[in-house]
Amino acid sequence: MAAGADEQPTDRRERPNRRAEIVQAAFELFSERGFRGASLGAVAARVGLTNAGLLHYFSSKEELLTVVLAERDRETREHAERSASEDGSLHATLEQLRAMVAHNAENAGLVQVFTVLAAESVTDGHPAQEFFRGRYARVRSNLAGALARDPDRPLDDDASRTLANLVIAVMDGLQVQWLLAPDEVDMEAAFALLERLLEGASDRSA
Repeated sequence: MAAGADEQPTDRRERPNRRAEIVQAAFELFSERGFRGASLGAVAARVGLTNAGLLHYFSSKEELLTVVLAERDRETREHAERSASEDGSLHATLEQLRAMVAHNAENAGLVQVFTVLAAESVTDGHPAQEFFRGRYARVRSNLAGALARDPDRPLDDDASRTLANLVIAVMDGLQVQWLLAPDEVDMEAAFALLERLLEGASDRSA
């Protein structure tokens, strides 16, 4: 059999988005089965390739995981940038986060793959552990910095970091509950209530 039998060169020319198809298939399988439960063979089969054919595009399952996570982050980041306000206030920061919660509520696949892989990443030797450790550190730092810079309700560094941790915990916890019971959990409404509570507490402490 010819070397190109796994996927003929003409197939690549006819399907220039082959890498994107593989990433999407991996995204779906990682969300359904987790990283360890989804084999390269299953990803390859979903897009009509053999294992060898898939390895023309990605050298390992770990590399494919990295690309899937980066794609999830890219989409979330682009949405956050479209929702960003320039005034740096606590209200603007929380409004931006609420817009992200609303966006996630319309993209169950994104939320599911993030939640599954984030939970798996706490286990020893998981290839996504450093990604999530770095991501949470970056999100905490950015959110705490925005809270500390609030011109109307400035918080000290300790309070800003603690509040950032709490806000992230609420967002992630809501996502888990919503995935399990989407008809019973309104993520955006719950976060909007948190927003009002936080702004009210800041007003009373001013």
